[in-house]
Formats: sequence, structure tokens, C-alpha cells
Amino acid sequence: MLETVVGAIAAPIFEQLWQLGGSAIADVKKTSEKVEATNQLLAACKQYEKRYHQRHGLMKMMPALMKESILLESVYTAVKLLDEISVNYFRTEQDLEAAFRQSGRRSFQLGTDKRLDGMEIANQKQYLMVLGGPGIGKSTFLKKLGLESLKPESKLQQQHIPVLIELKALKDSNVDLAAAIANEFAICGFPEAGAFTIDALEQGKLLVLLDGLDEVPKHNFNPVAQQLENLVDRYPHNRFVASCRIAAYNSTFRSFSDVTIAEFDDEQIQQFIVNWFSSELDQQEKTAEQYWQLLSQPEHKATKELAQTPLLLTFLCLVYDREQTLPKTRSKLYSRALNILLQEWAAQKRLERDPIYEGFHPGLEEELLAQIAYDSFAQDQLFFSKAEVTKQIVAFLADTLDAPRNLDGGAVLSAIEVQQGILVERAEGVFSFSHLTLQEYLSALYIVGHDRVQDTVAQHALDHRWREVFLLVAGLLRGQVQKLWLSLEQIAFSYIAASEKVEHLIRWADSITDAKYKNLEIRATALCLASNIASNIASASNIARASARASASASNIASNSDIEIVNNMASHIVSNIASAIDRARTIDINSTNDTTKSTNIKINSDIINMDIDSASAIDIDIDSAIVSASNFIEMQVFRGDNFSQLPEQLSQLKRSRPNEQESSQKWNLWADRLETLWLNSYNLTREAVSLSTEDAKALANYLYVTELIVRCKESAVRVSKQEWEALESRLLTLKGYQS
Repeated sequence: MLETVVGAIAAPIFEQLWQLGGSAIADVKKTSEKVEATNQLLAACKQYEKRYHQRHGLMKMMPALMKESILLESVYTAVKLLDEISVNYFRTEQDLEAAFRQSGRRSFQLGTDKRLDGMEIANQKQYLMVLGGPGIGKSTFLKKLGLESLKPESKLQQQHIPVLIELKALKDSNVDLAAAIANEFAICGFPEAGAFTIDALEQGKLLVLLDGLDEVPKHNFNPVAQQLENLVDRYPHNRFVASCRIAAYNSTFRSFSDVTIAEFDDEQIQQFIVNWFSSELDQQEKTAEQYWQLLSQPEHKATKELAQTPLLLTFLCLVYDREQTLPKTRSKLYSRALNILLQEWAAQKRLERDPIYEGFHPGLEEELLAQIAYDSFAQDQLFFSKAEVTKQIVAFLADTLDAPRNLDGGAVLSAIEVQQGILVERAEGVFSFSHLTLQEYLSALYIVGHDRVQDTVAQHALDHRWREVFLLVAGLLRGQVQKLWLSLEQIAFSYIAASEKVEHLIRWADSITDAKYKNLEIRATALCLASNIASNIASASNIARASARASASASNIASNSDIEIVNNMASHIVSNIASAIDRARTIDINSTNDTTKSTNIKINSDIINMDIDSASAIDIDIDSAIVSASNFIEMQVFRGDNFSQLPEQLSQLKRSRPNEQESSQKWNLWADRLETLWLNSYNLTREAVSLSTEDAKALANYLYVTELIVRCKESAVRVSKQEWEALESRLLTLKGYQS
């Protein structure tokens, strides 16, 4: 009868407890003269699963964004665990720096390719200690284990009744974990809950989930830890899973296996997004697919890094759910993410604040973190020793007027690490920020707050490590972003001054573009074309690489939808004609009898294997160039008669090309004629686009800084129309430049 009443996986467990004659349960039967007591227990068993779902199966975070609770299981993404606290624990900061740069990734969690399925480990280990940083999903994993154990077809191999205890509630110095478990049953309406709990523990029928050892008040940590050890020793046949932040885990529980929750990888991030946007409407609109594609774009690489932490991924999904895009101004997004870690998460979990925070307010803490972030970033240092960062904290506090005098640098570091996880110990005595994104944002905050814009631009404008920092500075400067623009413009001028050929090409780009297209993107298209030509005719690979970088930056400037078509056409012409010239100059007369030789043609970065002879391939290149040039002429982008005659001149030159049996010398002469025709059509000479190593680097640097100015404009909160139009009219011209 009991199985019919209770149902689900808990039914046979409750039935065993009832029928095996446990003394406490038997006492309930004997002493209950009324059927009401029995019915009450039966009703409690029936309701336990429902009550457990109500108490632990819903989640609601960040009330300002999340108006209603959602089912935990609807968004739950399978947890992956590492089989030790840190595979890097005994490495130096120099080792970690080298490993990070070698990885080519933005994640600081290094050497963690081997990941284990969380549910499988929970099946294998009877006593499990789950470790991880704030917001990494420890509590969610424990709640999921409890929900899973109540399912008829559970992934957990053994049947147990789950009981979840939030350890932060154990504030009384007289800790009794068995009583806390009994209290959970009492809350769910069990009569004689204490007796029921002891009997269940003795029979090994409980899955005891102890969430948040790090959240136990400091004065109570040791008693709780001892109680946990005692409970395991006294009732060894139950299963125990506890969670704790790594930074607070200074004790080794002899019975427990320690595992660490890994940051989300791309597969988990995508699965979480799919789970989050799973409504019928979202499926129709393909919201999850669109969001994942957006988050995967290169410009959102730093934002995606935050998504490795489930708490911040939840925040990002809430933002996208509300706005259906990612904010253009990333500084505001990262500011909110930092605030979640500094304040909101602790408030949401109602943690008892460390006494060290009395007087050490969030604004002061943010200032401290900003200085640590900037100092280390400026030294090209992402990992730093505990002694070093403690020294910085001590110096900061000593020089801060309103900082509490009694604060200890080491204690402050420990509190920041445990409470917020913004600083993380990656190895013994070696720290880093939890995310490179946060270090970049805090560095930008320091630059703006300490008026270091001009100095930072002068020192780091070309350093790609600082690119994201500059974009964040642009957002933080709000209405004063012109400070950043003007500093970058002065740096750009220095590269014009470094090369007469760069100056000549800038003047040329401004002169060749048609009057009706006198804008930045068209000038960028012209310089992209010139850089492509320079790259193709370069004799040295280092010059070709620098010219290709210049072309990429110019192409990025000309990246709005209308101009991008023009830019692609111009690139096609260069690619086709350069290919034809290259083929003509490398034709081997001794092999022309083999009319089926295989040739690799590179067009638009795709390699196409063509089983044709070289002469026919040249014809195809010329025909493609004619089509692209004709379309380009119709758009009237470049002015002058030379370019308008290019299609007809190419047709004539094609008709006069040597045949397959003629000498290499004739083919080379024909290639020279094609190159001259090609350059003349753009009013260019071979001398103008034959760059030295220094010229090519100067051009690449000039265009990179200019493109950075454009990106900073896009990252700004507010842009004055008048100020931007004035600057835009000068970019990629010689206006304002004093030679």
C-alpha cells in the first residue's frame, strides 16, 4: 500500500524504513493509538518529492532581470569535474605565464583538458567534496543530485532519499547535523522527524547534500567540520556530498574524495543557451542559435569568456533575453558583471559578511582591484605572487585616507578570494584574476579614473593585448571619448612621419576616390587595394606579411554592409590579376606539353585545385578580373579615365598573350605589360607600392591605429556627431598632419 501512496523512487525506500521494524518507527506505530499519526506520515512521504522540488528545484537570481523563478532542471547543464583541486598547484608564476601564452586562449584555467562527467563521479564516490569558485555551479550540482535521486529512472545507481542542508544557516555554536537533517523532514511535514531521521541514517538510506562549507560563519567552521566527520563515521552507509569554495578549503576530510568543478567549455555554454531559450516561441525564432552565433563572433570573445562561469552566463542570457542583442557598450556590461561578484551574489545568498568588510566598502575594493589589475597588466604580468599582491594591498590601504587602519593585507586578499572569487589562487602562492576580461575592465577603470589615457596610448597603442582595454576605456570615458581619439590620432601621425611612401599612399587614396564617395570607408577601400598590391608584388615574406596586416586593418575599417561589397570587388580584381601575373612569370616552357598538369589557384583565400593548363588558368583569371572591374566601374567609386578603360585593356592584352609553346621570356614580358596596365589603371607606379620592411610596418601600424579609433567610436556610450564628423574627415587623409 505504501508504494502506491508514495510512488516514484522514494517509495521503496520509505517502505523499507516502515517494514524493517526500525525501533524509532516502531515506537511511532506502538504509541500512536490513532490512525491519524500513521496517515500523517504517509501523507508526508507522498508530499516529500513535491516539497523537495518546491524548496530546491526552482532558481531565481538577479531580481532586477529575472522576474519569475524557473525550473532548475530546465536549464541545468551537465557538470564536468577535474579530479584534483589544481593540476598547476606547484608551478611558478613564470611557468603559468608561459603556459597561458602558449595555449592561445583567454582562459586562466590551464591544463584542464581531461574532464570527468559529474554524475558518473557521483555514482563512483560515496563521499564527495565538490570544490570550485563563486558562481561556478556547486549548489546547482548538489540540488541536481537530489532531484535526480527522486526520479523513477535515475542516472544515480543507488536509491536514496535526498536531504539538502544549506550550511550557512548553522549559526549556533552547538552544531548538530543530524538535527539539521531532521529539521528538513520536519519542514516537509514528517511526524516524529527526529526518530525517522535516525532510523534512515542507521539503515543508510539518505543522500546527504551539505551545501556551502565556505558559507559557515567563521566561528562555527571547525565545529561543523568535526560534525561532518562524526556523522560520516557514525552512519557510514549513507552517501554524502558537500560543497566548498576552493579558497576556503583549508581542511582535508579524510573520507571524502575532492573534485573541482571545471569552468564551462564551449559545448556546455551552447547547451546552457539552448536550455535557457527553449520555449516554443524561442524555438520558432531560433533564439538560442542566433545568440550562440552572436556570442561566438570575434568581437565578443571577451564577453564569451565570462560565460565560462555559470552565474555570469545566466546574467548574459538574462540580458540577451531582455534586449535580444549584446550591448554595444561592453564597459556597462562588464561593470554589471563585476558588481554581481562584488555585491549582488553575496546579498542573494545572504552570506554573513566577513568582518573585514566593515568600512571596506565596495567602491574602495573596486579601486584596489583596479590598481592591482592595471599595475600587473602594464608589466605584461597576468600571474603574480601572493607576497607581491599583498604588498600592493598594504601600500594601497596605507595611502587611502578613509581606509580602516586595522586592515591586514593578507586578510583582505583572503576575503576577496573567498567572498567574490575575483582574485584566484592558481598555484601555491600564485594568483590571477578570475577572468582576463575582468582584469581588462579594471585596468580600463584605472586608466580613466587616474587620467592615464594619453600615457597609455603612447606606450601601448600597437600592443594587441591592450586592444580590449582601449575599447573599454572608450566606453568609460562616456562623453569625453575624444580624449582617446585625439591621442590615437597623434600616434597615427607618427607612422606617416616615419615613411614617405605611406604619406604618398594616403595622398593617393584621397585623390583617387570619387567626390560623391568622400568618406572614410572608401578611402580605406583604396588603401586596402594598395596594401593588397604591395603584398602581392613584395619580394620578401616579412614585407608581404606586414602589407597583408595593413590590408586586413583597412578592410576592417571598410566593413559596413554597403562598402564591404565594394571592398570585396576591389580585392577580387587584385587577386585575379596578381594570380595571372604570377602564373605568367612561372610558366615552365619544358612542361607545357603536359596540358593536364594540376595547378593550385588561390582566390579569396580558398585553394581550388584545377586540372587545367597554366595558359587557360590565366585566361580564367583575366576574365574574372574583367567582370569584377566592370561591376566596380558601374559603382563609380574611383575616378579617372585609366580605371574606366581597364576591362577593355585587359581584353586586348588577353588576346595578345603568348601561346603555350612560346618562351618563358615572352611570358615574362607579357606579365610586365599586365602589371603596368594594372598599376596605371589605379594611377599607381611599381615604385609607389614597392615597400621596404620599414614602409610596410609603418603602413600596417598606421592603419591598425586608425581602425582602433573607429572601433573605439563604436564602443563609446555617447558620441558627439559634430566631433566625430570632424575627426572622420581627417582619418586616412593628410588633414591635420604636419610633416
